[in-house]
Amino acid sequence: MNTSLLQRQIATFLDEDLGMGDITTDSAFPPNQQGQAFFIAKEEFVLAGIDEVAPLVFASCNPDIACSSLTHDGDKAGKGDIIFTAHGPVRDLLAAERVALNLVQRLSGIATCTARFVETVAGLPVKIIDTRKTTPGLRTLEKYAVRMGGGHNHRFSLADGILIKDNHIAACGSITAAVNKVRSQAPHTLKIEVETESLSQIEECLTCGVEIIMLDNMSIAMMRDAVALIGGKALVEASGGVNLANVRQIAETGVDLISVGALTHSAKAVDISMRLKI
Repeated sequence: MNTSLLQRQIATFLDEDLGMGDITTDSAFPPNQQGQAFFIAKEEFVLAGIDEVAPLVFASCNPDIACSSLTHDGDKAGKGDIIFTAHGPVRDLLAAERVALNLVQRLSGIATCTARFVETVAGLPVKIIDTRKTTPGLRTLEKYAVRMGGGHNHRFSLADGILIKDNHIAACGSITAAVNKVRSQAPHTLKIEVETESLSQIEECLTCGVEIIMLDNMSIAMMRDAVALIGGKALVEASGGVNLANVRQIAETGVDLISVGALTHSAKAVDISMRLKI
């Protein structure tokens, strides 16, 4: 977790939500009125955002607010569980409420979604990984939530690794041409991954000596043939159309990695409420 980046982001989130101030709360409570806030789980889910994110939101409103995480990121919360408490001025507790809840609900939704995929392929030697299909501005947090659900991260940015996709191949004329151009310019420390759609493209990748081969939107049968053809000469990533109904079948083909865009772009926020006690 990049705390410095997170602090800057939270300041922006609070500015968006508070505007010129909370006119309702400021009218109802004096500045010195103290209270205690409780985050209560309204359903079962995997937690993410409780250890660092929620406390930073409250601290950004008032550094004197005392926060306590009764559970930790990666834990499973049950319906009715109190997962987090904060004590301090009521005005500041309510100022932090919505931003803190939005983030924890979103991140816990991603962690929960990821955990379902991880559980579905349990016992097989495969990793569930995310993609760059994240909410702009929230990538670091959303990828953190994937890890809390037991998943793994793909690239954080375009600078993190080489991935030659269909548009690169089309523009360069072939996989070989694209790989040669990239290899002549990129640092030797970076592995090359290529997106493929056919067995002939996989054969070309093997000839080029690429380190990672992505099987894009292939059928289960073609994936099995692809894994056999690659024969351990490269890491194999399956991508495209992955869901809970087919992810175990995909894993059973022998691929090493399964990338799932739905972990971040389609995860449903979990239900958490904040209750205030004066």
